[in-house]
Amino acid sequence: MVKKNSFISVITQEEKEENSGSVEFQVFHFTSKIRRLTSHLELHKRDFLSQKGLRIILGKRQRLLTYLSKKNKVRYKKLTDQLNIREPKIS
Repeated sequence: MVKKNSFISVITQEEKEENSGSVEFQVFHFTSKIRRLTSHLELHKRDFLSQKGLRIILGKRQRLLTYLSKKNKVRYKKLTDQLNIREPKIS
């Protein structure tokens, strides 16, 4: 039995309507999609189309996080702490 993710919205409804194009909102939206797809893939391991979609969304989120880290380190750190996102490995 798989539990549903108990992901509590960090962004309020007012902020969602006001700043739907902001980097923070986009990262939040991608993170919720990633968590939903991850729980789906735990049940359906051979769903390769969803795996591809997950990789695409992960790449988009990573590019947005890289952009935000270059533009504003404080907002980047606050967002990664709120959404519980790990720092990327630098190779």
